[in-house]
Order: sequence, then structure tokens, then C-alpha cells
Amino acid sequence: MLGCLALLFALNIAVPPSLTAAGHVSSVVQDRDGRWLSGFTVEDGTWRIPADLDAIDPSFIKAVIAVEDKRFYDHSGVDPIAVIRAARTWLREGEAVSGASTITMQLIRQLEPRPRNLRSKVIETIRAVQIELWLSKDEILAAYLTHTPYGGNIEGVEAATRLYLGKAPDQLTTEDIALLIALPQSPEARRPDRNPKTAKAARNAVLAKLNAKGLLSAQTFKEASVSPLHVSRSAMPERAWITAYGLAERGARVTTTLDYDLQNTVEALAMRVMRDIESPTNIAVTIVDNRSMAVRAHLASSDRTRPGGWIDMTRQSRSPGSTLKPFIYGLAMDDGIISLGSRVNDAPTRFGNYRPENFDRRYHGQVRIDEALRHSLNVPAVAILDKIGGKRLEQSLLATGVDMTRLGDGSEQAGLALALGGAGLSVNDVAVLYAALANDGQARALRWIEDSPQSKAVSLVSPKTAANITKALRQSPTPSGYVPGWLSKNGVDIAYKTGTSYGFRDAWAAGYTDDWTVVVWVGRPDGAPRLGQTGRKAAAPILYSIFDSLPHRARAKAYQRDDDAPSGLTTVAALTGPQILFPPNGADIYAAELGADTRGFTLSATSDQGNVRFYVDAAPLAGSVWKPDREGFFTIKAVDATGQSASSRVRIMGRDGTLR
Repeated sequence: MLGCLALLFALNIAVPPSLTAAGHVSSVVQDRDGRWLSGFTVEDGTWRIPADLDAIDPSFIKAVIAVEDKRFYDHSGVDPIAVIRAARTWLREGEAVSGASTITMQLIRQLEPRPRNLRSKVIETIRAVQIELWLSKDEILAAYLTHTPYGGNIEGVEAATRLYLGKAPDQLTTEDIALLIALPQSPEARRPDRNPKTAKAARNAVLAKLNAKGLLSAQTFKEASVSPLHVSRSAMPERAWITAYGLAERGARVTTTLDYDLQNTVEALAMRVMRDIESPTNIAVTIVDNRSMAVRAHLASSDRTRPGGWIDMTRQSRSPGSTLKPFIYGLAMDDGIISLGSRVNDAPTRFGNYRPENFDRRYHGQVRIDEALRHSLNVPAVAILDKIGGKRLEQSLLATGVDMTRLGDGSEQAGLALALGGAGLSVNDVAVLYAALANDGQARALRWIEDSPQSKAVSLVSPKTAANITKALRQSPTPSGYVPGWLSKNGVDIAYKTGTSYGFRDAWAAGYTDDWTVVVWVGRPDGAPRLGQTGRKAAAPILYSIFDSLPHRARAKAYQRDDDAPSGLTTVAALTGPQILFPPNGADIYAAELGADTRGFTLSATSDQGNVRFYVDAAPLAGSVWKPDREGFFTIKAVDATGQSASSRVRIMGRDGTLR
């Protein structure tokens, strides 16, 4: 006897039941409160969602056990009383009338399908005893309710409840419970979406059994039997689908930091905007809770039906345009080079072979740093970056953990292009940087999983500098149709910056309040230009609409006037080399008359090395007055005493604005 037991024990260890099949279940991604965002099928397209006994109506579990295996908690995989009863009826009737399969045996049949014959029955019996040694009763019941077939590609009570009934398994009515018990007995024949009459008859038969077992009152049985049947198949939730797909783990429930209501609001807002935007343009958004760095809403792509719509555009490296300018000025403030009230010259300037231009090709002379920042002037930003160094900016940003793609040849001059978008950053990376400004200059990684800890903080700028940058950005011009928060009774001051990449390929708006950081990207996934679509025009209105929908814990600090620069930082030292003030590069100049007898145009340039000499199409000019004798394009060059030069390409046009 002991030998037989030892042999059975050895066989149980050597040939265990196929429990690995139980692990092939659908992934479910939830919001921070456990509300379902999206789910994903297993490899063969089957919906098989893990059953959680604590999240299933207890009345359903009680009814399943009563109908399928009333002594489930008393036997060890095989119910000897049911076996004896089945044998007696078979001998009496000459055929099988009542079954003896326990829930454990049915689970074995689900995990290890075999032909329905006596040999299979014996194997299932042995396997049932085995599995009782490997799993607890609740684990067996949960596995059974996970793998129970419900017709088509639906397995398990959770998938059946959501797809057939459009609800969660803790919200079942009496008639729902009866239907879910009836379907697995003949899943294809009783599918309620295809055979509603058969499904209803089977449901009512189960109701009768429950009534006979004393689990239903006569009144409840009567009402449930006449209730209509839900016959349509629902769709699975698909909130934040691309985001959820990236966070899903095979066979697991993932609780993210996302908020279902906020996600729903942002998706609806983006889709309204998308109706007025041509395909294949798309929108990507990341919304961060500043205190916890938790991502509360996330649009990887606002429309998956458009070309490139399946790409997570918040993780793609794109030119950030002018969104890095706040960090240039911030680092310069920390280095003691400037303050908000310092003045810098906004004029055509050459930095070696690099000559930036303002977006509108207008120049304003001496401007304050805060004015240069909130109006996104290009030349002052490059001038300050030239002071601190492109590598200083690059290394400071990389230290926060962002993944920045450096463009250009790696030289210091190429590094100056960082001020105007000469790098690659993702929406999520920009969110990390701007959230740092909201958090006293301390940068942390984004959090995506609810129970994950915050990462270690990295100092990007000092708290005082972060406050100064915030003060300036809160005074940035608002998009059309919006007023500054400090002018509105219940408004919130938004510190924000827009950006437009070269060729209008990417439109950005990045902003933050005390509570939230929001980054919006609008563009084409294929990187094609969208002429005229700037960050201010295409992205900023979406940013403000999102902020209007966000809850705010407290009003931002009151509006403050700008302070003058401290002594010694009133102006930023001029740069060496000539600078052509007139005519600026790319200018169109209208000439009423041409030739030597005309008044002509006075050329203007500055240089630290004294006077400059002018050349027009390589020919020296006597003095500074230029009298063009024809229409067309000209190259003007200014050369100082050290031989350094600057050039400007202009076009002379007729009085009517045409070239003849």
C-alpha cells in the first residue's frame, strides 16, 4: 500500500497537470482606481480574462457551485457520491443521464482537451486528483471561471459578462447569473447574440434549478424568467489603447496612474479638434500630476484610423522648436550671467558660421530677458546659449534622464542650434523638463504604474531660477480667444511656451500650473511640413482647453510686475564680429527708381572692431550708400578690420512689388 502511494506521489511530481495553459490569459490595463481602460486577447484572438473571485458577485459563485458541483469544497477532485449516482442511473436507464464531473474535472477538460470517451474520463479523474494537490480550492475555482467557454472567442466569466452583458461581473442580476451558468453547457448553440431564443430557454431552465434548490424566491424566479434577454455583443473598452498596449504585461492586470475620467475628457476634446484637421495630422498629449509625477492622461495618438495613427507619438524623437529656451535662460541665471531684467541685443548676429533669425524676421534692439523669453525671440536665446555653451545645456538636460538626440556635427556651433530645436526630444521628455520647473527645478521621471515609487530627483535649475522662469512664462501671450489667468476671477495662471520646428513640421505647446504639466504636439507622423501651422496657432489652443478641464487644488500666485536687473547684469556683453542691421537677410526692398541718380539705401552694420566696409556682389562699395541699378537678388557683405564678415541676401523689387 505504501509502495503504491509512493509511486502515485512520484508520478504526480514527474507528470504534473498542464497548469502552464492556465497562464495564457488576456492582459487587462486599469486606471488608478481599478476601472478598465483596455484589454488584449491572447495569441489566438481569444478573450480570456483572469477571474478575480473578489470582483465577482458572490451570488454567482454560490449558484455555480450549486448547479455544477455542490460538494466542491468537500471532495478531492472526484465526488464519489456523484459517481455512484451516475453509475446507478446508467445501469437503470442504459445510458448516461446524470454526469459526475466536478468543477475540477471540468477544468482539466478545459486545459487538456481530449475525445469524450471512457479512457479520457479515467485520465481526467486522475488529473483532477492531481490538480487538487497543486492548487487550493479558490485557485481551482478561479481557473475554472477563467477558462469556461462561452461561445466564439469568449472564455471566462469576466469576458462573457463584459462582451454579452456590457458590465462588470460584480454587477450581475439574477437573470444574468442564470444565463452565465447556462451558456457553457452548450456555448455555440446558446450564444445570445446569435440564438437568443435558445439562450433564453436555457437561462430559464437554470432559473428553475436555482428555484428548486431554494436559492431563489418564487417572486424572483417569476420576474427573472420573463425578463428580456440581452442579445447584442458589446465592444471591449479601448481607452488609451496604444498607451495601455505599451504598459500591458501578458497575463496580468496592470493598474496604471491614468485617470479614467480625465482620459475620457482629453480623448473627446482631441477628437473634436481632429474633425477640423486634415489627415494625416495627429495630436499627442501627456498630462502629469506635478506632485507625484504620475501621468494622469495620455494620448499616444488621438486617431488610430489616420495614416501613422498607430504610432505612439509621445515617444518619438522630434524637433522641439523653441521649447528649450526657458532652460537656456535658466542655466544662465544659475551661472550668474543674466537675470530676468537683464537686457540683450535683438539684432541680426553671426556666431561663427551660424546666423539665426527671428521667426518673423523682425528685430527689436535692446530687450529684457523676460521679454525675449515670453515672445520667443531667437537671436537673444542663441546669444545667451553662446555664453553658457551648447554642451552645458545638452549635459544638463541629459542628466534629468531624458533621451535627447543631438543633431548637427557635434561642434559647439552646431550646439547653438539647440536653442531653436536643433535636437530630438519626445513629448514625454518635454513633460519631464517642464514639470521640473513646476517642482522648484527638481526633475523626476514620469510614473506610469500606480504603486511604483518616485524616482530620485535631479536638480535642473535652482528653486529661485525656476520661480523666475515661471514668472516670465506666466506672462506669455495667450492664444486667440483666451485671457491670462490673472485677469479672470477663477482663472489659473498658466506658465507656457510654444515651439515650431523647422519647416512647420512640429507644433508644440508645453505648459504648467502649480498642479499640472501638459505637453501638446500637433503634426504629421511622417514628418511632412504643415505650412503656417505654428505652436501658437495649432497647439496652444488645445493646451488651454485641456487646462480648462483640469481640476486645480489652489489658485496660482498673484500676478507680479517684472523687476529690474541688479547692478552688473543690466546688459549682456556684446558679441564680437560684424552684424548687418540693414538690410536684414532675406529682406525684400521696394525701389521706386533705380540708378546712380537715385537717393539709394543706407547700409548699416555694427562691429566691436570699429567701422566696416561694404561689398555688393563682391564689388567694394564707396561708403555706406548703395544705389542698385537693377531689380533682382544681391549679396551684401560687411567686413571689419579683423577680416571677420557678415552677409545678407536681399531682393530689390519694383514699385508694384514685382520683378520685371
